[in-house]
Amino acid sequence: MALINDGSTFSLRTGKWVFEVFLNFRGEDTRHSFLRLLYDALVEKKISTFRDDKVLERGKPIPSELLKAIEESRFSVVIFSKNYATSSWCLDELAKIVECRQKMKGHTIFPVFYDVEPTEVRKQKGSFGEAFAKHEEVFKQNLERVKRWKDALTEVANISGWVIPRGPRSSEENLIFTFYQRGNIHLLWQESEYIESIVEKIFKTLSSIKLNEGLVGIDSRVWEVYSCLKIGLTDVRMIGIYGTGGIGKTTIARVVYDSFSNQFEASSFLHNVRETAEREGLAYLQEQLLSDIFMERNIRISDVDNGVRLIRHRLCNKKVLLVLDDVDCLDQLYKLACKRDWFRPGSRIVITTRDEHLLKTLEVDEIHRPKVLSSEEAFRLLSLTCFSSEHPPEGYMEMSNRVISYAHGLPLAIKFLGSFLDDRSIPAWKSCLDRLENNFPTEILQVFQISFDSLQEVEKETFLHIACFFNGEDQDRVVEILDYLELYPKIAISILIDKSLLSVSSDKHLWMHPLVQQMGREIIFRESPKFPWERSRLWLPKDIDLVLTDNMGTEAIQSIVLNLPAQKEVHWHPEAFSKMHCLVLLKIHNVQLQHELTHFPNGLRFVEWSGYSLKSLPPNFEPKMLVELRMCHSNIELLWKGVKQLDSLRFIKLSHSRNLIRTPDFSEARELERIDFEGCTNLIEVHPSVGLLKRLIFLNLKDCTSLVSLPSKLEMESLEIFTLSGCSKVKKIPEFTKNMERLRELHLNGTAIVDLPSSIEHLTSLSLLNISHCKNLVHLPCAILRLELLRDFIVLGCSRLATFDDHENFPTRKRSIWLWVEEFFKGSCRRVKSKLS
Repeated sequence: MALINDGSTFSLRTGKWVFEVFLNFRGEDTRHSFLRLLYDALVEKKISTFRDDKVLERGKPIPSELLKAIEESRFSVVIFSKNYATSSWCLDELAKIVECRQKMKGHTIFPVFYDVEPTEVRKQKGSFGEAFAKHEEVFKQNLERVKRWKDALTEVANISGWVIPRGPRSSEENLIFTFYQRGNIHLLWQESEYIESIVEKIFKTLSSIKLNEGLVGIDSRVWEVYSCLKIGLTDVRMIGIYGTGGIGKTTIARVVYDSFSNQFEASSFLHNVRETAEREGLAYLQEQLLSDIFMERNIRISDVDNGVRLIRHRLCNKKVLLVLDDVDCLDQLYKLACKRDWFRPGSRIVITTRDEHLLKTLEVDEIHRPKVLSSEEAFRLLSLTCFSSEHPPEGYMEMSNRVISYAHGLPLAIKFLGSFLDDRSIPAWKSCLDRLENNFPTEILQVFQISFDSLQEVEKETFLHIACFFNGEDQDRVVEILDYLELYPKIAISILIDKSLLSVSSDKHLWMHPLVQQMGREIIFRESPKFPWERSRLWLPKDIDLVLTDNMGTEAIQSIVLNLPAQKEVHWHPEAFSKMHCLVLLKIHNVQLQHELTHFPNGLRFVEWSGYSLKSLPPNFEPKMLVELRMCHSNIELLWKGVKQLDSLRFIKLSHSRNLIRTPDFSEARELERIDFEGCTNLIEVHPSVGLLKRLIFLNLKDCTSLVSLPSKLEMESLEIFTLSGCSKVKKIPEFTKNMERLRELHLNGTAIVDLPSSIEHLTSLSLLNISHCKNLVHLPCAILRLELLRDFIVLGCSRLATFDDHENFPTRKRSIWLWVEEFFKGSCRRVKSKLS
């Protein structure tokens, strides 16, 4: 696969090349020695190789078939030797090779310096200088041609290649060389090693290119990375490719490397840095990097710090393309490619990782996150993998759609399932897909688990909670719940996002790729494949029903979440929760209990039970650890009797629990911040302890239509919102103490109040007062006019309201405000004024 670019268009060439290697050489130097062995080694590897064995008369132009062979070859191996520059034929071929490279047709050059130093070639010194002195004389009428040769020599000599020295031979070496000249197959061991290295490099590069051919959706993804690289600019740029396992990061980086490495003097693709560093160490990777860049096989590094110094010293003069694949820690980057000044201007470093934080810390220039395959791309990839065609055969369409739905655009999953299902019958496909619902393929699990295993313990717990219970839910709400469980979710979620295990949608909902979620659930399932009561988390209705009905609970169970789509009667054992001493999270919806419950675990921190069908909580429940209690639409009449230790309780919500008669005693709920009893239509009494809650911010008693008894006085210095809307039997509201300076909203609409207490003047932060439809309200205290921050004053439907009390004694400097208000309150008051000014 190669890049075609005419300056305005971009595509990846996927057509077959005629030749894989073109050999450019000076015959009299190499034809019967080094070249023959190299050619034979390439052919032995089944690498199609073109070599020109013709002897051309001096001055004759290169035949068109040779030029065409260069254009149709994927690689060119240029063998510089002592007499190379004397051949105008070699130099014309070289100029053509460089032209192909410059046109970005994917033509890659591998230079070999045979018994000649790269400096001689680059600067035309020594034998090359002598040859060009003659060329300038012979071609003095066409010096442009000579200049083209020089430019080509300089460009290719700047590409890393193999330098094969040919110093004085020993008598034994001379004997071997003589045998070789007579047609023997012997070759000096040193030259043999170089041939092996050259062939290995070509073979590996060719293999990776062939693997990339036929990739689906690759053009647009490579183009996005290519745009980030900005090849041609002289700065040193670092580009990150970041995403979840199996999304195609390595594939994209490999295609980018294969397509563009020919534009750099040297290149290296360090595959799977994470695993290689764990297995072989960073010094091994440093050796591989230097070996790739300088085409030297026997580079040895004693320790990593020496390796860093060697990389900095030797790479600063090379324009390189370096790919660091699957990096998972900063130390790998610091020891391989930490600073831009390690490289010559024009160099490009591409880093693939699952951890975006690494890229941000390194301050890379741009970060590219590959998208999952579209439905069309996924379908095409599956068809090519399974059926070697663009479309599935008749009868396989429905099953193919199921595969696409399961994989959710992840190339790894599509290719794995496609390979597994290849050449199988429709019944076999159906059986496989049915099995996937409860059996996550190990091969896919292992790819995702690499990211999971890199997490700290608290991050793993956060990940598992989201995977099992909270995927797709509001981020703020999930953070709130996990905070109750002391999981420090803000930093944990940030790390999960960085590591490509989680993302946040535009509307602030957490989103986990379905296969990543399935991996998390599979981790829990494998805690105990046969016995759900030995797992830490339960979410499947059949598992929960089995454990609670048969009273199989254990200390292993930490969290239970059951969300049924419709109400269901259950016959759970009365002591179902008695042995779950480690249960901290309980969330149940649409369950109709047929038996009483005798126990709730005292370690519960979060309880949400919508439609709880019993009249009270289990009597022996001691909620010292409970942080939030939500039981909306429940049958509760009284939560508990007496005073409970509520040391941790911050939020209680029993809205629309129509049987609730009175609130419990909250004397020991010193941390309580929010109370919501909206719609509790049988609620008669709010316990006086509520008025003493110093940390309470929100108190909602809306539509408690039976409510008659409230605390006589409120001393709630943190209260910000107090709602009594629709409490039609409330005739008198509590007095407000001086410390209630934070109350911003007071909703009294629809109540039966006759007046407002003059202590309302203590609500100095009040910005909204709603007294609409208070039909018994006769007059207002003048104190209301002292509320300088009041901006919304809603008085609709107050038909008996006429004036202020004692307005004659109101301060003169406020008289203009009073006159405005007096005029405003005349008549039926069927208006809302948004400002007092």
